[in-house]
Amino acid sequence: MSKLIKSDKPLFVSLMSRAFAKDPFFMHLFGDSVLDRKARRRVSAFVSFMFDKSFLLYEEVWGCFENESLLGTYIVEKPYASKLQNMKGLLLIGRLIPLLFQISGQTLSLLNSYMKVTRSVAPPLTHHYLIMIAVKPENQGKGIGKVLLKHLLNSVNMDTKSHGVALDTENKENIKLYQKFGFTLSNETQIDNVPVYCMFYKK
Repeated sequence: MSKLIKSDKPLFVSLMSRAFAKDPFFMHLFGDSVLDRKARRRVSAFVSFMFDKSFLLYEEVWGCFENESLLGTYIVEKPYASKLQNMKGLLLIGRLIPLLFQISGQTLSLLNSYMKVTRSVAPPLTHHYLIMIAVKPENQGKGIGKVLLKHLLNSVNMDTKSHGVALDTENKENIKLYQKFGFTLSNETQIDNVPVYCMFYKK
């Protein structure tokens, strides 16, 4: 496992864009990126923004590499991120501008609603938040997701400021996987008719 650096951005964007191509919420927000070139550009622009944002805020991007090929990756927000977000707001706006040329105001509003709803149902404890996690499609089912999750939980368990980690998924089949790692389903909600399952791992 290695922490990604800025030059890893093309690998990250390619992997995340492909892995989330059929994600229910991504399809709702951006369209079918497998069939629609414009949807593909929208997804790439959003994932690119998420990568850039991680270097401005209190977030980390980790990846599992093999021969310089990125097999899996995740972004995690560390505790006390909100304090830093307030300080770096102007820089973040600068990163948002290119994204606004690719996605609509309605899509941006939905993303904002998603963030507010999912964060509001997380336990009122200082915790990490798993923003995104994905495995390269052709490498799925080979244990790479487990390696990523074990690395994340090890980091959380060693952080004395954190009481656990929250995550959200729109894929119901992911619930059992996360439960195997000690996550519990804390809330089920809907955002614009898309089901969202909120989970929490407590140390």
